[in-house]
Amino acid sequence: MIERILVVEDDENLRLPLVDNLEDEGFEVAHASTGEIAIELARTKTFDVIVLDIMLPGISGYEVCKALRAQGSSAGVLMLTARSLEDDVVTGFDAGADDYLTKPYRLRELLARVRALLRRRGGGATEVTTKTSETTFDLDGVLIDRSARTVLDTQGKPVDLTRTEFDLLVFMVAHRGEAMAREVILDKVWGNVRVDPRTVDNFVSNLKKKLGWTKDRKFAFRAVRGVGYRLEFDEP
Repeated sequence: MIERILVVEDDENLRLPLVDNLEDEGFEVAHASTGEIAIELARTKTFDVIVLDIMLPGISGYEVCKALRAQGSSAGVLMLTARSLEDDVVTGFDAGADDYLTKPYRLRELLARVRALLRRRGGGATEVTTKTSETTFDLDGVLIDRSARTVLDTQGKPVDLTRTEFDLLVFMVAHRGEAMAREVILDKVWGNVRVDPRTVDNFVSNLKKKLGWTKDRKFAFRAVRGVGYRLEFDEP
């Protein structure tokens, strides 16, 4: 099956060569110069990966990503940004992006990122298995269903996690009690996507907020100095 890619870039001098190169790689490629066009294309067609520029005329790439996730798109989103400031990166991940690449980028690296997202979408690069055959897990009232890929809070309300946030949560639950190095987490959750190891910190912070973590909960994501994180959980 031919994978479908959507390129969203307002600069024609960047967009058209990128489309040509992706087509040369064997992908079926659609492209859009504005966020509005991209959202409409995604309503009528399913894409495997979306290469999305942040700085667009009209609505920004952040808003486009949020809209795509709201309408049910599960495509891997690679955001292109002219700035690599932490706030910009965090905003992109909060919007639902899976990876980011700073301009100017090297074509070979962009193609590698696209392939890595495709592997993750197909489940080939991500290792998020549990210690047992359990498909559901109760994390102090937070119900995690691996097969349905859903999380319910203590009130039974759905917790809106991005795909990467969910994979990270499942991975940490699977290895609860173990000190996991950032590099290991990146390898098992992000696969071959190359991002700054501190990206893990941002995702852990987001998970704590979305899961409604407080100091009196029976679980905690503990920072292990010089290593990474450990999920501590007082199991019944």
